[in-house]
Amino acid sequence: MIDVYFDGASSGNPGLSGAGVFINFKNGKVEEHAIPLSAMSNHEAEYEAFLFALKRCLELKLEHVSFRTDSQLIDDAVERQHVRNPLYKPYLDEALTLIGQFESFYLKWVPSKLNGNADRLAKQGILLQKKNR
Repeated sequence: MIDVYFDGASSGNPGLSGAGVFINFKNGKVEEHAIPLSAMSNHEAEYEAFLFALKRCLELKLEHVSFRTDSQLIDDAVERQHVRNPLYKPYLDEALTLIGQFESFYLKWVPSKLNGNADRLAKQGILLQKKNR
């Protein structure tokens, strides 16, 4: 099973944001993505990271994937298939559609200290955004 760690970060809330995705293929190979995002909230950046990770895994034709996040908001939303804030509903709807394309999908909440690679990449995404201004 492939492990995928994702994280979003914002410089301000809202502010310039970045998404980070770290894919561990467990065969010595990893894939890292630092994605610059526009100004948005931290929660939106988390969802953007999640959607990027889902799409990338589908592009790679990965069928059995375990996702890790330090976002309790996303973990709860996916588990309940519901969001309280209507702003996040389109994100969740798209995520659930993508999730349905995997043979087996797991999402697990992890403490921030275990999501360090994705956090580092999300912060790099912010720096890339700042350089492009």
